[in-house]
Amino acid sequence: MAQDNNAVAKDTKDTKATKPVTQNADFEAENAKATSRGYTAIEDSVISKIAGMAAREVSGVYALGGQAARMVGALRDTVGASTNVQQGVSVNTDNNSCNVEVAIVAEYGVAIHELAEAIRQNIINAVERMTGLTVNSVNVTVHDVHLELDEDEPEETTAIEGTKNYR
Repeated sequence: MAQDNNAVAKDTKDTKATKPVTQNADFEAENAKATSRGYTAIEDSVISKIAGMAAREVSGVYALGGQAARMVGALRDTVGASTNVQQGVSVNTDNNSCNVEVAIVAEYGVAIHELAEAIRQNIINAVERMTGLTVNSVNVTVHDVHLELDEDEPEETTAIEGTKNYR
């Protein structure tokens, strides 16, 4: 299935006017609503950023992304690059709606099913409010649970194995 890279926000005023002039006729024919004032195209990356920020706002989310994405994010932080708020989020758009997939690491002790529902609701509210698109689904994948180490217990590294031991 082909993936659209753009979505069109719902128009608040539905008028029958001439079609807006665009350079991408395929996009216009498939997604654009003709109005007297034109149309608004929203890139998937914009929706991903909104969804990523909304997921991070939920208490109990330690990080977004699977292990590989988090490793790249850690490397990015090491070299001083900006945080990728799209990490762990993918979006598929179709006409005036979208589907969101988000991968997370949960804090230990959080009820994961309640966390997933809170993430889902926050993403739906943010994306629909900011873009005017309908969110059909938000799929949440929990890749890991973050365990806090006791602050009083120092961490030591074994020279032979290169692994960490905790007392």
